[in-house]
Amino acid sequence: MSQDLLETITDGVAVLTLNRPERLNAMSGPMLAGLLEALPRLAGDSAVGAVVLTGAGRGFCAGGDVKAMAEGAEMPGITLEERAHGLRAAMEVSRWLHELPKPTIAMVRGAAAGAGLSLAMACDMRIAGDSARFGTAFARVGYSGDFGGSFFLTRLVGTAKARELYYTAELLDAPQALALGLVNRVIPDARLDEETLALAARIAGGPRIAHRYMKRNLNAAETGTLKELLDLEAWHHARTGMTEDHREAAKAFVEKREPTFRGR
Repeated sequence: MSQDLLETITDGVAVLTLNRPERLNAMSGPMLAGLLEALPRLAGDSAVGAVVLTGAGRGFCAGGDVKAMAEGAEMPGITLEERAHGLRAAMEVSRWLHELPKPTIAMVRGAAAGAGLSLAMACDMRIAGDSARFGTAFARVGYSGDFGGSFFLTRLVGTAKARELYYTAELLDAPQALALGLVNRVIPDARLDEETLALAARIAGGPRIAHRYMKRNLNAAETGTLKELLDLEAWHHARTGMTEDHREAAKAFVEKREPTFRGR
């Protein structure tokens, strides 16, 4: 794996760390290639029950590399078609974070801007340190936006606020982001790693088959009709009712003890 992306697995939690701290973890080709390799692999890894995405140093991800933009080297390709196809391939990272059959958590300290904000929003949850700052940033560099940010932000904060944040590139601090529903929790930076990883381990220790189907239901609820969702829930609920984890949880409830989930 590229040194632009680090990976560890502990207690069923895979932590992917964007590792260009000298550039506030601005995206690079090796970083994106590493994510596109790691996420499909972790999706099929039975030892992993949750994935945490974070950044090294004092920032989460500043998005595109503005220095590379200024040098004309940020987006390879000569023609519009070449550039669009190359970018679209890289943007599969957001789809993987959103559709990965396991819960994903963005652990954010410092800046999450532009495409970095898009990656954070692609995750199921966002846990922010008190130093976290969030901004669409695209208007500041004359870009329209990528990595699914317009999709995710609209669903998280509503269309009117999403449009305002895109057009103005206003920077939000952690309390503002919490008030808007952009983040799930705000935690002091000193405890951010400890509390986020404890939450991720708790989720990873839960009923992993049920989590997979919960995520499918919740993703479908973003764009589907009620009828479509009821059909999906019926199949998924019936399916999870046939698992060993369900039987163990029901037995544990009657016996007044904590269940032991095995992902079966």
